[in-house]
Amino acid sequence: MADKQLDRIFAVLLEQYGPRHWWPGESPFEVCVGAILTQNTNWGNVEKAIANLKAAGRLSVAGIAGLLPDALAALIRPAGYFNIKAARLQAFVGFLLDQYDGSLDRLFAGPWQHTRAELLAVKGIGPETADSILLYAGHKPSFVVDAYTRRIFSRLGLVDEQISYDGLRRHFMDSLASDTALFNEYHALIVELGKQVCRPRPHCNRCCLAEQCPYNAISPKVSKR
Repeated sequence: MADKQLDRIFAVLLEQYGPRHWWPGESPFEVCVGAILTQNTNWGNVEKAIANLKAAGRLSVAGIAGLLPDALAALIRPAGYFNIKAARLQAFVGFLLDQYDGSLDRLFAGPWQHTRAELLAVKGIGPETADSILLYAGHKPSFVVDAYTRRIFSRLGLVDEQISYDGLRRHFMDSLASDTALFNEYHALIVELGKQVCRPRPHCNRCCLAEQCPYNAISPKVSKR
């Protein structure tokens, strides 16, 4: 993918959807919790789980660390896979307490590449979650890719549909300026396009990228739905 091609796509998406003002969250820690809870569920369910934590006075490192696993699972039940996610949240806060005295400021103070490696070593934190924490909570230039990114850019013919997470992320990291605000906005716009238009059964006739998309050219019947 050429730099100018990615820049053009960003410009078209920004004109179509405008600034998205991501990520929703009142604090960096809330963003971290949301990044873990949003695995395999939609954001509406995550908001309900976070509201439960807030209502119980437990949306903090100490608050989550001090809960029994069953009690934490009950609070985050709306997010689904609540027992698994409770364990992941407590693994994350345990890591913060053990390595950084519970401080996100200290976690994010060092080189973000090292921080990313540390996050990936925490049980239950995969690449997408780690990059979401770095970008949206730590304001570090670590691009986040997801299923929307793979679907859209493979349909555009710019990457292989089977490309790995790290391979897809590397395309963006190598092709774009290392800019936190750009990465934040670009990913949010990709998500918006994926949710609104470029679905598994896409609405190609409403897509702002349709003119440059080979997938649109080979699937006219789908595009008219």
